Amino acid sequence: MRYPGQHPRRASVVGAGSFGTAIALLLERAGVRTTLLCRTEEQARSINEQRRNERYLPEAEIPDRLKVRVLGAFPDQFRRADLVFLAVPSRGLGDALDELSRQGVSPRAGIVSLAKGLVPPGGTPPTKALTTVFGPERVANVGGPAHAQEMVESGAGLVCASRSEKLAHRVADMFQRAGVVCEVSDDPVGVELAGCAKNAAALAAGATESQGLNAAGMAAADIFLEVLALAEKEGGRARTFVGRSGTGDLVATALAPQSRNRSAGELLAQGVPAAEIPDRLNQAVEALETVPLLAHAIQDAGVDAPVTSALARLISGELPLEDWVALVRAKQPQPARFRGRARVWWRRVLARLRRPRRVG
Repeated sequence: MRYPGQHPRRASVVGAGSFGTAIALLLERAGVRTTLLCRTEEQARSINEQRRNERYLPEAEIPDRLKVRVLGAFPDQFRRADLVFLAVPSRGLGDALDELSRQGVSPRAGIVSLAKGLVPPGGTPPTKALTTVFGPERVANVGGPAHAQEMVESGAGLVCASRSEKLAHRVADMFQRAGVVCEVSDDPVGVELAGCAKNAAALAAGATESQGLNAAGMAAADIFLEVLALAEKEGGRARTFVGRSGTGDLVATALAPQSRNRSAGELLAQGVPAAEIPDRLNQAVEALETVPLLAHAIQDAGVDAPVTSALARLISGELPLEDWVALVRAKQPQPARFRGRARVWWRRVLARLRRPRRVG
């Protein structure tokens, strides 16, 4: 049997937000016959009539060869797909999985998560949830600095991660054909948690920026360290966090004028309740849901994470802004563990004891 994603000719993208639409355009550009699946009939009809996604990606023209359908409206939507991309918020991953199970997916199809959040209620990384259904060889995820409009116009720095080397390379090659740089990683959980850290750090920086850029930088750094500790518990690597899927994505988000997560933090600092922020921004804000899940997952893992926990309480309205800022400014990281001379001396003694003795 062919391995998942080999020589992909057809792909389905579930979710017609800005990122899902951009991914569908890139796949079509790479020569893959692609179907973009919308949540509502109204959205599908609007895109088909205007050949633009006016709400989420208005400046990108959608070619006629890119099919736009309603999710669940047609039987066997996934049967012929070689790759299925899930461009839904992480809270909707369960519903997407139910739909895939109901319709059936080809046993050779690769399943690629595009989410930068965690799956409720326990804060599970999306690829771990997908792996329980499809197995590790069929699952991948995509992260990295990828502002949707810019990705379509001039490229991006994507990262495709999977336990399957062949699947990761096949997805990366496809994006390369579309003119987008895409590196390969074998650390899917690290890439996902780095994306979560990026969103949480951008939110924290936005909530703190009015109190000073130094405080914003401190908040972002502390969030990254705390989520990295969780990632290492899950088998993730620090190298992933300092690469494109972590710090690279954070810089892109911090500089983007229309960054949803940073803007959400700024609104929190202005006293806007978290429940009202998505309507203010006219889009879902992944970090508002991810941070509480991160705090829960970090606590369950036994990791000390006072800044992430405080950010979760700021989102819920339990922590006043001034207390949040005071915590960020006063937080003292754990001191470095210096290697004393005694430890070096013992290493030398042990090295001498381990040397083979000469006979005769």
